Amino acid sequence: MTKLRIGEIQQDATEITTDNARHFHGGLGATVLSALAVLFSAYSLWDTSLKSADLRAYVPRVIYYAAPYQNTNFEMISIPVTIANDGAQSGTILHMDLAVTDPRTKQTKHFYAAEFGVWSMERARTKSFTGFAPIALEGRSSRTDSILFYTRGEEEKPEQIIREVGPYEFKLTLTPAEGSNGLGLKQEPKPISVSFERVLPFYDARAFESGTIFMHAKDWQTSSNTASD
Repeated sequence: MTKLRIGEIQQDATEITTDNARHFHGGLGATVLSALAVLFSAYSLWDTSLKSADLRAYVPRVIYYAAPYQNTNFEMISIPVTIANDGAQSGTILHMDLAVTDPRTKQTKHFYAAEFGVWSMERARTKSFTGFAPIALEGRSSRTDSILFYTRGEEEKPEQIIREVGPYEFKLTLTPAEGSNGLGLKQEPKPISVSFERVLPFYDARAFESGTIFMHAKDWQTSSNTASD
């Protein structure tokens, strides 16, 4: 076999190898792109339709307090609460509870979400508030309401937990309804809690004749359950 013929054979073999490599890498690239497209489509489906309700709660820097009735343990705390659902599935908050602790005495008093509205004695006398009911949120939605928390009952002590000027510790707990993960599988609800501190800047019982006393965050920042996520 001549050197020329051997050279031609070697050239043909190189071309065949190169062509096969091109087809192999081209096919691999197409396969990878197809796999990425499938993964992206699956993620989009999960994120837009199947993702379970993901509820977040936010408490503003200022809340409101009143102890309008003498010779009773009734106290009112008004908190404008924002609830956001970052999931695709709908979610529902069944009820809310509030625990208030005086860090000086270590005593804790319990409250429940009783009504919606902005507190005033005039509105209380005319029963102008709306009773609290479970809050339902569609996927990718939010809602803000002023929630009025009342003392749970006559057995709650002390008679008045908020009176001394200074900081108080709060724990807001929201209880969600049983949910679904989008595939028909039930999920046990996990309570959502927001712990925060608010300061009573002054105390004057005359303020309760018409309204409330505000309580503010030391750092003037909003509080949320995302801080502990």
